[in-house]
Amino acid sequence: MKPTIYDIARLAGVSTATVSKVFNNRGSISDKTKKRIMAISEELNYQPSGVASALAGKKTFTIGLLIPDVMNPFFAEMTRHVEDRAHELGFNLVICNTDNNQQKELKYIQLLRQKRVDGIVAATGVSDEKLLKELIKDEIPVALISRDMSVLSASTVLVDDFAGGHAAASYLIALGHRRIGIVTESLDIISSRDRVRGFQDAMDNAGLTLAGDQVKVSDFSPEGGSRAACELLDSTHPPTAIFACNDILAIGVMHAARQKGLSVPLQLSVIGFDNTLLAALSDPPLTTIAQPIQAMGQQVVDLITREINEITSIKQRIVLLPELVIRGSAQEPAT
Repeated sequence: MKPTIYDIARLAGVSTATVSKVFNNRGSISDKTKKRIMAISEELNYQPSGVASALAGKKTFTIGLLIPDVMNPFFAEMTRHVEDRAHELGFNLVICNTDNNQQKELKYIQLLRQKRVDGIVAATGVSDEKLLKELIKDEIPVALISRDMSVLSASTVLVDDFAGGHAAASYLIALGHRRIGIVTESLDIISSRDRVRGFQDAMDNAGLTLAGDQVKVSDFSPEGGSRAACELLDSTHPPTAIFACNDILAIGVMHAARQKGLSVPLQLSVIGFDNTLLAALSDPPLTTIAQPIQAMGQQVVDLITREINEITSIKQRIVLLPELVIRGSAQEPAT
């Protein structure tokens, strides 16, 4: 016979109401009592019915996470930190990989509704903003991470992409580079556009020109980054340095350099963006602009759980600063 809430209350020497408050994270219960109740529930392998709780107007202690690509190391690492923080706060995570596909987004949002999740964190650029607006209208908490949608009334955690692009350019300029190229994802993506704008601003401040043919748009893959870099390197005046708007593209740029017989960083400097695990493992190790991935994941969970727990309904927009991480893929240009 499956254990019940009455079994836990009897063994813990408390009322069923106290057990219910602990599971629903309500009321003022001492840490000692909470630990005793949770230990007994684990020993009995007690599983509260999430759907039944939701139907009764209670929480299911689940959060949905929409991400565009689980193969992207940035989103993989971010997911880990979101999951870790959610578990610390007593929530489970339902991970949905959307591929930035509108049909998959719709399907997953419907699924999350059916599972009666307590809230949704969107790290994907949901193409149909009406989907998220409907969630908010139905009083389902929504928070955004690494995405910004000013039309939504939702808490947001971002990195300052403009500052990151500016820092990348400033570093390369300080090393002495004057012919610099950029490899980026689609400029329809706000983060990529802001990184390029920040880079352009630093170039302008230094009296340098960033021509249109020095910015190459690539699909999100090492192969795409490599093809875009080859276009830059085959130009009449090839760059001595290339800024890739994420680490995946930077790996592709370094591959292109090897194809062309160029040494990184002796003949071509490369700088990335994100500071994923790939950056430290590449050859040479990649100089990159670090996003505070762990802090972003933790803070977005804190924001949405505060709303779920009705601690606050105030929406916050948190913008974190990126940081230059110097490794071995950039140096002064060869004379």
